[in-house]
Amino acid sequence: MAAFTNVIRSTIGEIAGIHDVAAVQYPAGLPGAVRLIAEESVALLIDYQSPAYAQLYCDRLRRFVGKRGLDDGLFAEIARLLTVRMSYLDPIRIAQLKLQEPVTPGRKPVVDKRRFRLDELVSSLPEIVGDPALWVLERIYCAHRTIPIRFSKANVFSVKRLAFEAWLRHWRRLSTRYEMERVWVERWLHMIDRALTRRPDAVEAVVRSATMIEGYGTGYRQGMAAWHQIVDGLAKPAFDGTLVIADLAEAIMRARTVPRDPKGDQLRKAIGELRAHAVMN
Repeated sequence: MAAFTNVIRSTIGEIAGIHDVAAVQYPAGLPGAVRLIAEESVALLIDYQSPAYAQLYCDRLRRFVGKRGLDDGLFAEIARLLTVRMSYLDPIRIAQLKLQEPVTPGRKPVVDKRRFRLDELVSSLPEIVGDPALWVLERIYCAHRTIPIRFSKANVFSVKRLAFEAWLRHWRRLSTRYEMERVWVERWLHMIDRALTRRPDAVEAVVRSATMIEGYGTGYRQGMAAWHQIVDGLAKPAFDGTLVIADLAEAIMRARTVPRDPKGDQLRKAIGELRAHAVMN
């Protein structure tokens, strides 16, 4: 009961803007190229979620200001990719974007048809609701089943439905999906930090590894799983000093080219081969 009350309280606070910021504060010392990206990103993330969420983006950038070994170009790439991940594509976002599409008089609105996995849909709900629903779906072997959803402005009912779906952004930061994204983003930023300290030659490869995760559905899940396999099997042990890989950037890039399969067996085998040619400490 207390958890449910917290969800209601948090949702009301989000709607009322209680936890919001009056103005987003940019990190001092941002390079010019990064500042330009940050300004565009803040506008996007306010539209995506809220000013407080945009402030979180700026706070995440702050840790890289003045970092040794990080040039402005790569810092700008971190800022850009961070924006992409913090505005991840979920049914709520698709509804938001559909509502923003201009309607041309005399032309029929385009119907956007998407297929979502059931576990993906329930992961957009607050954890207190989504987690039990996901447990049930897994027990009846339906979690990975996909269903089609139409996003359309063809009539008044469709527009009202889109508006309701877009409104659900107030629940987004309470959802299982948001928590998964939060953990991933923090780990990615941590790995960049560690690469700057331990393996500067591999920093760019670690930064660009974020592009492995995109979209939604099965492709998104496989991309996320593959990223963790590469980090756990190659990057992290190299940073820890338990695995000496002469060209870590090349090893990461080679692992990324491995075709994905549902269980990650091909990538697991490829990482094993790469590790076999490395020196264990």
